[in-house]
Order: sequence, then C-alpha cells, then structure tokens
Amino acid sequence: MNKANPSLLPRITDIINPNLNYLGDSKIEVIYYSCNDAPPDSVVSDSKKLIERARLMSPALKFHSDGEPQYMLKMIRAKGGDEVSNGSLLNGSMGRIKLSTFVALTMDVASGSPRRYFFEIMSHFATAEHEKERLQYFASPEGRDDLYQYNQKESRTVLEVLEDFPSVHMPFEWLVQLTPPLKKRAFSISSSPLVHPNQIHLTVSIVSWLTPFKRTRQGLCSTWLAGLSPNEENLIPCWVHKGSLPPPKPSIPLLLIGPGTGCAPFRAFVEERAAQSARESTAPILFFFGCRNEDNDFLYKDFWLKHAQDKGVLSLKEGGGFFVAFSRDQPQKVYVQHKIKEQSARVWNMLCSGAAIYVAGSSTKMPADVTAALEEVVRQKGGEAASGWLRKLERAGKFNIETWS
Repeated sequence: MNKANPSLLPRITDIINPNLNYLGDSKIEVIYYSCNDAPPDSVVSDSKKLIERARLMSPALKFHSDGEPQYMLKMIRAKGGDEVSNGSLLNGSMGRIKLSTFVALTMDVASGSPRRYFFEIMSHFATAEHEKERLQYFASPEGRDDLYQYNQKESRTVLEVLEDFPSVHMPFEWLVQLTPPLKKRAFSISSSPLVHPNQIHLTVSIVSWLTPFKRTRQGLCSTWLAGLSPNEENLIPCWVHKGSLPPPKPSIPLLLIGPGTGCAPFRAFVEERAAQSARESTAPILFFFGCRNEDNDFLYKDFWLKHAQDKGVLSLKEGGGFFVAFSRDQPQKVYVQHKIKEQSARVWNMLCSGAAIYVAGSSTKMPADVTAALEEVVRQKGGEAASGWLRKLERAGKFNIETWS
C-alpha cells in the first residue's frame, strides 16, 4: 500500500518536515516487506497462531494478551435458527502479517474514539493550514470543551477523524502507537456444557444509540456478530474464562434475578439443572426476569415457560417459580424488585430452605434495588437485621452478583 500510494500511508523517512523534529522518534518501528513476501490471508494454516502473533506485535496488547484463542468457534445457527452447512477450515502456511490483517486484529479504528494527543500528533502531519489550525486548537487547553463535543460526545472513531482531516498523512508508526487497542469483548455463556458439550450459546444485545447530533452509533462486536451468516466460513476467536458466578450444586435451591441479558447465565443454570434432574434429585429454582415489553424483548420466552410447566425445575409444583416484570407494558413501571416484593412469601421460604442468591445484569441501579428488595423481604418475614442476613450469605459464597455496563 505504501508503494502504491505513499501519500495515503507515508513512512516517516519519506516525510521531509523540519518541524517534526519536535515530536522525536515514534516508539514503534514498522518493517515493510514486499507484498510478494506474504501469503494471502486465505491460506493461513493456524488462525489462532495468527491472532496471537498479531496481538503480540501490538504495543498496546502484547503485555495484556491471553495468548492464542483457546477455540475458533464456527457459527452453527443464526438468531433465526438456520442451520449451517459443514465446511472446511482454513489451510496453508502462515507467513508475515499483512498490514490490513494487523489493523483488523489489533487496532480499534472503527469504534474507539481517539484521545487528545491523537489530535496533537495529527496537527504535525496536516498539510492544509486550516486543518492544522483546527487540530492545534483541539489539542490546546482552550479547545478542550469543543474537542469533547466533537469527539467523545459524538463517539467519533479513528477512521471518521482521519476522514474529517483529509490533508493529514499520518505515518503508520504513529497510527499504531495512538489508535485504541482492539479489546476482547466478554459475554456470559448461556448454555449448559452438560447439554451442549461442543457448543457455546451467547446472549448478545446489539448495541446501537444516537449521539446528541442524531448520528447512529453501533457496537463493534455485537454488530459484527449479528451480521455473520451461518452459511459462510466464519471463524470466531474465543477465550473462555471462569465466570464470577460459581456453579451451584444440584442440591442447593436457587433464587435467580436476571433482567435483560442478565438472564444469560441463568439460562445455562436452568438448562443444567433440568438435565441433572433427569438422573438425580435436584432442588427447585425461583427465577425473576425483567424486560421492557412482552412482545419485543421477552428473551427465551418459550424456554422459561417450558421449564415452568408440569414438573419442570421452574414449576410451582416442584417448589420453584418463574415471574416476569414487563417495565413498559403498563402506565407504571414494574421491575424485578417489585416482583420480588410481590412474591415475598416464596422468596422467604426459598431463603429459609438454604437457597443461594444469584444476581446478573446491568451495573446501574438494578443490583442496589434488588438488594434493597431482598433486605425488605428478610426484614418483614424474618424479623432479623436484613443486611446481616445477606452479608452472612455473601460470606458463605451464597450471594453472588455479576454485573456489566
């Protein structure tokens, strides 16, 4: 690319500008090879090794990498349920990494917003005087508020900023150094390994929002996952880590609270216990789920209702229960904490039988509101110090909270 269009991706040695002495040397050294020296990406034999190598080459990721992905997942069903045809994995040999591959695997150019220093460095490589002046202003203390409105509030990406200042020809050495690193995204596994030993099910909310100037912004990973076709050869790098919610023993009753995508780990819990109940005696589950509308975002509706019927692990007959709060389906807002209070007798009986409490979901107000509701139930039904009761459960490893922003 450098040889084909030196102005698009110049090397530092190609830039003659006495003012650049002020910057000093870049911390990054890039060695360029002829495109004939590198094999095409389609013949990479070990995609896991390629990803690890790219991340180790990244100055921002090499000390934070978990090594190569443990698994390369293949999509077998889209949200709609279409099955995937079997295909072969990539074959060939791995050589030097293409620049485009390195960018795709390590640099967040399409969703990460650059920092103030990025604009300062850009100003040194701007050839149009009006762009240089604007970049210098953004990098100055006087321009801090305007930069915040332009950049952070609007969630400008590195690509968008570079497009807005076309006279800037930043060397790749500096671009690598200043671009936010492409971080791994964490999702709770929503399937039981006992039921699906060779699969991983994920519950992913497709992130999308409007900026103050009504520009649509989308989450990088969630949008990419949603756009994958199960009929194409897509390999998804995956690192599996032990979650913060310890797996419960089959004999322990469970009180689960998981609104929205917080239901993901509890789908795995219910699926696991249902499989266990087929071969041994298991304790019941009381699950509180919440969403905005019954018609629009009742995640896994059929799954929950199935296990709440007859002698399912969520059924009233077996001592469990499934209760849903639809926050927007009536004039007054109803959340999971309201349902907990409504079912205070069931909640108290479950706690008295030695239940473990699990809470998962948004890290905003939900965990505090749920904890307050549980304290109120204990206070009303047990006549004890509510906070002391829950603290005892927490110390015993029976009150676990997993939240995310």
